[in-house]
Formats: sequence, structure tokens, C-alpha cells
Amino acid sequence: MGRVEQALSELDPDSAPGYRARARAYRAELAQLHEYVQRQVASIPEQSRVLVTAHDAFSYYGRAYGLEVRGLQGISTESEAGIGDVAQLASMLAERRIKAIFVESSVPRRNIEAVQAAVRSRGHEVAIGGSLYSDAMGEAGTPEGTYIGMIRHNTDTIVSALR
Repeated sequence: MGRVEQALSELDPDSAPGYRARARAYRAELAQLHEYVQRQVASIPEQSRVLVTAHDAFSYYGRAYGLEVRGLQGISTESEAGIGDVAQLASMLAERRIKAIFVESSVPRRNIEAVQAAVRSRGHEVAIGGSLYSDAMGEAGTPEGTYIGMIRHNTDTIVSALR
């Protein structure tokens, strides 16, 4: 964000104080968001801090907040998960008694529903804990249509389902 602030200030020096003030305020909001997410994730029992989605779009989030992230399809939303991928993930979920897995706003539900069925066949019920924003934010004009609102939504959804 410092580069944007600097570039705008150089292009429009008369407005530089305003750019600096807004950048400072936004950095403060991001720091508050970071602390909020840390507190929320810390409320999930350690053994339950496993985030499973259709594809591995949340590695950055897992690294930042101490969640093990498992994506059925890897990083690409174009690749299809195979039967072996579903079986392997289902076995892990059943063995570790994970409570919830998540769908994503930009990925069809069917693969996660296949994992859910495979877990059920292993004698464990895993819920679909909600829908997370991964490759896109929410609709413009909604809280989820902003970065901060999207992260808060994802955090609240994850924590509610895994706690």
C-alpha cells in the first residue's frame, strides 16, 4: 500500500496529505482485522484447526493464522479431483473427526459434497460449514464486497463451523 500512497502523492502533490492520512487509517483497519482474526481462530480447539475447501486458495490464510489447509483440487479451479483425492481427504476427515468442510463462492459444490458423502461412508458426519469467498469478493455495496468484510465473513464462517 505504501507504493500506491507514494505514487498518488507524486502524481497529485497537493492531495498528498489526504492520501497519507487515508493510507494510515486503512493500515490501522488492517491491523485491527489481523488481531480480530487471530483472536477468533485461537478460539477453535487446536485439533480442529483444519480448513478444507474445494481448492487450495487459503494457504496464505492458513500460514498467517495457524490453520492446516487442505484443498481437494490443489490451487487450480480448472482441475478435477479424482476418486483417490476424494478418498484420501475423506479418510483424513473421518480419522481426525473434523466437524466441517467448506464450499467456495466461485467453485461448484459437487466436489465438496462428494467428500462429505465419502466421509459419511466412513462413519463420520462432516457438515458443510458455509460458503467462503476465495477468488472473488461479495457483491458491490455489501460488507463482503470489501477486502475487510470478505475476510471477516470468511473468518466468522470458519470459526463458527469448526468451534
